[in-house]
Amino acid sequence: MAAVNDTVIREILTSSPTIAVLGIHEEPEKAAFYVPEYLHDEGYRIIGVNPVYAGQTLFGEKVRSTLAEIGESIDMVDVFRNSDAVGDHVEDILAMKPRPKVVWMQLGVKNEDAAKILEAAGIQVIQNRCTLADHQRLGLGAPGARERSAVDAG
Repeated sequence: MAAVNDTVIREILTSSPTIAVLGIHEEPEKAAFYVPEYLHDEGYRIIGVNPVYAGQTLFGEKVRSTLAEIGESIDMVDVFRNSDAVGDHVEDILAMKPRPKVVWMQLGVKNEDAAKILEAAGIQVIQNRCTLADHQRLGLGAPGARERSAVDAG
């Protein structure tokens, strides 16, 4: 398993504009709502996945029942499920075409067995970290903003 440091986190967050949020929620006080809301407000495209809310619109996108229903390229799968449930999604993640570059398990979510399988398939795995907290801590803007601002300044 590769070491996770700020350089790795920065690279993931600046190069992952489209995020599938597994376990998205509609209640504003839940992390599975306010974290994707923050990311959406920062310029990320958020596609929610939760059979309970399928068909509803959150952050400008229809919520899907499963990852298989997305049917387009996703950069990152951001997981808001309990640690034991992560293994139930490994097959669906591996079946995505193309596969996501990253599976990010939110703070409190860790599943070593799932991580080993995903990493063996060439998917980078981050566990037990919050995308919102890391994004704010590193002072990042919209995905790709750093590269665009350097071009604009040049």
